Amino acid sequence: MGLASSVTVPYAAYLRVYEPLGAFPEPERGHWARYARRDALPGVQDELRRSLADLLPTPPVPVPVHESGDAFVAFQDGVLCVCPWRTRLRGWLALEELAESLPAPVLDAALPPVVRRQAEADYEHWLERNPDARPWIRTATWQVPLRWFVLFADEEREYGKGCDPGRDGLVLRYRTPMVEARRRVARGLRTLKDAIDEGPLIDGLVDVGRWLEEFHPRSLVELDYGGLVHMVPEADLAEDHSAGDTAEGLAALREGDGARAGEAYERLTERWSAVRNRQYAN
Repeated sequence: MGLASSVTVPYAAYLRVYEPLGAFPEPERGHWARYARRDALPGVQDELRRSLADLLPTPPVPVPVHESGDAFVAFQDGVLCVCPWRTRLRGWLALEELAESLPAPVLDAALPPVVRRQAEADYEHWLERNPDARPWIRTATWQVPLRWFVLFADEEREYGKGCDPGRDGLVLRYRTPMVEARRRVARGLRTLKDAIDEGPLIDGLVDVGRWLEEFHPRSLVELDYGGLVHMVPEADLAEDHSAGDTAEGLAALREGDGARAGEAYERLTERWSAVRNRQYAN
């Protein structure tokens, strides 16, 4: 337990939506209003450490028994915005993805079938009572999906120490109003559909766009490199302008400049291939 409470988890990045307090019904609205007034609020590493601690017992606990009452908070134009953790829901969703990404013997060793079956049954029962539930946070491991960068502009990039008073150390993130994120998704989709055939990039961007439509139009959208800042050398982070490269590539496609679009895409793929390859390093 001591290890799980102190270790830094370096491999996860996040796409978050912070909704204005008024978007939440009572009594949840009152809970978040009181929560935001606390002197100290937990951060992203705290959530990850709690998840690690749940995996230590035998048998492991892949999904929390109770939903988290924690959230991330931010202010946009003086308005309190809240991003609930919803750790239990995200645990169920991650478990579904894990079953698709790991070989059966590895998955069985990490999470025995009986544990997974119980979690799946709990999720099905919960969904019957909460059919419209959706997470405020999306997580990616060992990368930032390229489609996430479409939502942001290079000038929205925040990089350095002290960017977030609630977090120690280095931070690299982007923040933008929901209206801008939706506009960029729509414009990016038009550009891609005019330039290339249907494919994973278009499908992924459609999925992100649908997810954004679930939230209040005056929300705040954030891309946070999270623990990746502990894994990527600072010199590489300082030179990482992936949102700018993505915007340049899309602009080049709109202008019919395939060579410039290819150069931007090559910078992106080389940068993120190098990060993903660290997953397999000894």
